[in-house]
Order: sequence, then structure tokens, then C-alpha cells
Amino acid sequence: MGVDGGPRGTGPSAADLAASWPVPGAAPADGAAVPDLAVPDLAVPDLAVRDLAARVRDAWDCAEPDRCAELAAAVGHGLAAAGVTDLAALDRTLRYLTERLAPSASTPEAAARLATLVGGIAVGAAGAQQERQCAEQDRLARAALTQRIDVERARWASEARFAAVFAGSPTGIGITALDGRVLEANAALCETFGLSPEAFRGQNLRAFVHPDDDPEDWVRLDAMLDGRLDRLRVEKTIWRSDGRAVHLEVVLSLVRGPDGPPRYILGMVQDVTERRDLEHRLRHQAQHDPLTGLPNRAVFLDRLDAALGRAGDVGVCFVDLDGFKTVNDTLGHTVGDELLRTVAQRLQADLGPDGHLVARMGGDEFVVLVEGGDLRPVATRILEALRRPVALAGREVSVTASVGAVGRADGGDTAADLLAAADTTLLWAKNDGRDRCAHFDPDRHRAHLDRSARAAVLPAALAAEEFVVRYQPLVRLGDGRLVGVEALVRWDRPGSAALLGPDEFVPLAEETGLIVPLGRWVLEQACAQAARWRAEPGGADLFVSVNLAVRQVHEPGIVDDVARVLHETGLPPSALQLELTETAAMATTGAPLGVLRRLADLGVRIAIDDFGTGYSNLAYLRDLPVHVLKLAGPFVTGRGAAGGDVDAAVIRHLVRLAHTLGVSITAEHVETAQQARLLQSLGCDVGQGWFFAPAGVPAEITRMLDAAASGRGKPRAG
Repeated sequence: MGVDGGPRGTGPSAADLAASWPVPGAAPADGAAVPDLAVPDLAVPDLAVRDLAARVRDAWDCAEPDRCAELAAAVGHGLAAAGVTDLAALDRTLRYLTERLAPSASTPEAAARLATLVGGIAVGAAGAQQERQCAEQDRLARAALTQRIDVERARWASEARFAAVFAGSPTGIGITALDGRVLEANAALCETFGLSPEAFRGQNLRAFVHPDDDPEDWVRLDAMLDGRLDRLRVEKTIWRSDGRAVHLEVVLSLVRGPDGPPRYILGMVQDVTERRDLEHRLRHQAQHDPLTGLPNRAVFLDRLDAALGRAGDVGVCFVDLDGFKTVNDTLGHTVGDELLRTVAQRLQADLGPDGHLVARMGGDEFVVLVEGGDLRPVATRILEALRRPVALAGREVSVTASVGAVGRADGGDTAADLLAAADTTLLWAKNDGRDRCAHFDPDRHRAHLDRSARAAVLPAALAAEEFVVRYQPLVRLGDGRLVGVEALVRWDRPGSAALLGPDEFVPLAEETGLIVPLGRWVLEQACAQAARWRAEPGGADLFVSVNLAVRQVHEPGIVDDVARVLHETGLPPSALQLELTETAAMATTGAPLGVLRRLADLGVRIAIDDFGTGYSNLAYLRDLPVHVLKLAGPFVTGRGAAGGDVDAAVIRHLVRLAHTLGVSITAEHVETAQQARLLQSLGCDVGQGWFFAPAGVPAEITRMLDAAASGRGKPRAG
């Protein structure tokens, strides 16, 4: 595109200029680097490059110097608009154009036009830069002015808002001087204090001192007035001008001037009387029993913990009403609630003035905390206070209470230990007959703990097969023949020196319900063993007697259980005897009586154990399917209430009546040959006791059967 100053249109085209326009990192076609022609730090978009190249071509083609300068100036504006504002970049761009167009400017006219072009571009770029700077300065000036206007408006608005908030806020707002004088008070604050604005102004903060104030709050206020504390929040009570107490939440803020020194104090005051009253009510409800108004368990435990943390005697009386459930069931819960309120009032009136804390633990249980005194007179006063009849529902109701008393010396040094000991002692009072106080006995408590521990491990002991069955012979007194055995369960407890007898665990099993699976297991073991003995020589007529607990009689499916065991073991029903105590048999009315009859219908023998320790009434034998009476030990040993001759006469009478009813007699606890002979002479059918043999392992019964079968021996009867 060589231009020699000839006709217009010579020189590089706009496309050629655009194609070779310098951009960051660009290089000429021959690969030689031309860094001084590149526009550093600015990439001009392709579209802008093509537009600028076209404008350069238009200016170059214009022969009119003024028009050429005008067009060139437009190119300079375009460069500035495209981002070429750095002077070094502009200089390199102009040199690039000069070098590209110089070969075409070989004539003076062309050279002058090139100079006009380059100069116009420079002038245009400089003008654009100046306009840009002026615009920026104008923008900054306008922004500064706008900011000043905004600040003024904000100040005006802030003052207006503060005035509106101060006057109309439901929160009390006041301003005080640094000497504590009230300068301003809004309507809400005046209403809270019961003062007019005129009366409020000039008042000093110290005029509102209240006896309940924390003195430290006034110390902090002095620090704020001295500028040493910026913020203070307190809750305090004031007396209004009408004498009414009002509880306030006060927040004081120290307001400083622009240069830092304190100017005044701004106070925000909220009347929180209703909230505080509600909190007090909720706290009272959380700490007191809603029915009686007495402190509840949580308060009692807190007070007990605090008492135990101090030196001195501390004791607890645990109180439980006797027969309260009967009152509820017969007279209704409303009357029951009234009884509880009356009990609470009596205990509080009788013990409260002496400083004893009375609390309700729940239900019909109360507890009294005794500090620094003897428990015995307190317990006596409790019993006497509650023995007085109570007028309820138009009638007088007599109630009593059981009390468990325990002191720190015996019960322990923690609230939990002391309450647990008191609860245990209360149980003793109940078991000992009610309407009495039981005092803690460490030995009795240890026995109670051991009993509880045994009850806890009974299920695991049954699962671990720690129970064993021993068998005691039942001997016919007429000829000394072994006719049966009684199955007696023992506990081979790990760590015990000997087998534990039934008195050690059967009552616990009855209480916990374990007697049902335990009794079922004993029945299975005994029937299986009896079936084996009956298959041996001399054992064909042997029967086994198994004890049946009252709870088992009430258990659904007991008859089916017995039938199943007999079927599985192959033992004939006539070879099984089930024993119930006399007391249990007398209680078997209704459904349990039907159970006994169904068992008898199976062919099972029914025996009454320990006859003579309970009702000793033969009349009910006509209604019960009884086959055997087992006389209690005192009758046999002569240690009954009447003595030997009388006991013998009673036994003779019982035997005669029993035989008349078709019931046989078994005498238990036969210990001597003399007793055995006497019982035989009185008509007793079977004997059992250490005279014949103690309870032993199955092998011992087997040896007795073998000896009887071979004629080598028999039990020692007669």
C-alpha cells in the first residue's frame, strides 16, 4: 500500500490497518517483535479496531486540512473511548500510524497531511482526556455536595425522629445531667413515676433510693456520673407518688460529646411489675404443690442438700397416710383431695412454727425436714396430729399415718441416701402394723438390702439353673413303707456356704411373680424324676408332692400346664400331689376354686399344707376337692399353744373328722420315734420329718427304694 503523494486512495487500506493494529502481545507478520508498537496493558476490542482503522483511512483520504484535523480528532476521541488513555500507549499508537503511513507520504502534501492526521489524533485524545477529567471533577463535586445535603437531611430527620420517639415512646425516657439532676422526662416516664414533667425536672436520681436496692448499683452509677462507666443496667423498685411500689428495668447510657468528654446520661425505663409478678407466680408454682400449697419435692431436696452441707443434726420424717386409697375409692377423689389439704394444714400448723420444713412428695406422702433436734418427739407429734378425726363431706373420717424417721448419722450424708433410708423405714412402719413410727435400724436395713439384692438376681438365677430340687420321704406310719416324696426347691447360690432354703427366696419370688416360672420348673423336674423312680423296682406306687403357690393358682393356664407336664413325663395324674397352704386354700374362692376342681378332675391329689396354723376349719373341706391334710409342726412336736396332751386330743379329733370326710392325714416335722409311735396310735396315715430322713438328692431316694425292694431296710417308723 505504498502512497507517494499521488492520487487519493493510495496507501494502506482500512482492512490492512485493522489487521496490523497493535494490541497487547501482537507481533508483525514476519515474526520480528515490535514491542514499541504494541499498546501495553490495554486490549482494544476488534470492533473498535476496525472502526478506528476506518476513521484513520477517512482522515488520510481527506485533502482538506481542517476536515482532516477534525476527522483525526474524532479518531483521538475514539482511542480514549476504547480505553487508550495512558500517554505511553497513545505515543506508541501514534508512532505505529506514522511508520505505517510514512511510506505513502513521499510528497510534501502527503507529509503535511500525515502530520495533520497524527496531530489531530493527539489533539482529539488530549481533549477527550481533559473532558474526562472535568467530568470526574464535576462528579466528585456533585457527590460532595450531595453528601453534605444528605448529612444535613439525616441530622434534621434524626432530630425529628428523636423528638417523636421521645415524646410518643411507651418506654420511659429521661435525660439527666452529670450531677444526677433530671433535665427531661417524656410522658411515659412521668406516668411510671406518677409525677408531672414539671415536678420531675430537677429531681435527683438519688431521690429514688429503695430499701431493696443493691448498694453496688449506686456505686456503679457514681462511676457513670464520673465518666468511668458507659452503660449500666439495673432492676430496681421505686415508690410512686401515690405510694404504690413499681418494679423497673433501667438502662442508663453515658452520652459523650464529639471530643470525648461526658455530656449527659440517657435513661430508658420499662415498668416490669407485671412480668416480675408473673415470674414470682411461676416460680412459686414450680416450687410448691398446687393442691396443698406446701413446698414440693424439688424445694425439699434443695433444702435438704443445704442442711447436709452444714454441721449439726439433720433428720427426715417420711409420712404416708394409712388407708388413703380407701378414702379415695369410697368417698371420691374430691374428698381425698380435701383430706390431703387438711393433713398439710395440720402438719404445717404444728411443725412449721418450730422451723421444720413440711413438703409434699406426691400422692399421700409428706416429708418433714428436722434440723438440730431429736426426731422422736417430732414423729410423735406427727402421729398425734393426724389421729384426730377429719370432717369430710358431712362426716368424720379417721385416718392414721405411718412414719419412717432417719437421721444423718444412720442414713447417710447425701439427700438421696437419707431419703432412701427414710423410705425403707416407712415401709417397716407399714409392715409392723401402721399408725406408728419406725426408726432406722442399720442391721434391719442391711437385711433389707440383702433381701432386695436377692430379689434382683432371682430371674438370672433361674436362667442360670442355680436352683435344685431335693426330695424328702413320705412314710406310711402303719408299716414304715416309703410311699411318696415331697419336692423341695433349694437355691445353690454362688458364694453361699450352703444351699439356701425356701424361706430365703420363695417369698421374694411370690412378690416378684417369679414363683410362676420357678414353680413350673420344679413341677417339671419333680414329675420327670418321679416317673424315673416309678420305673425302678419298689417304686411303682411312689407319688411326688409339689408345692403350689397362691399366685400359681391364679395364673391362667395352670391346669393346662399340669396336664402338659404329666403328658410329657409320662407320670400318672394319681402320682402327683399338689400342696397349698391352709391360708391359700381358704382364699381360693371363685375362679381359683374352679382351678382346684379341674386339677382334681385330672386325677391329681390336692393337699392342704401346714394345717392348724390358720383357720383350722374343717367345714370348708366339704367344698374343696381336698385329699390330704398335712398337720403343722407345732401339733406334732408338742410345741402348740395348748401343750402335749391337748395337742394329742386335737390331733385325734382332727383325724377322726378327716377320715369321716375321706381325707387322709400326714404329720409333718416328725423328729423322734416317740412322736412317730404316738402319731400312728392317733390314726395319722403318713409321716414326714428328720426322723425318717432329711430332704436329699434323688440318689438317696433311689437307695431307699432299692433297700426296700431287696428287704434290706426301710425308713425308721415304729
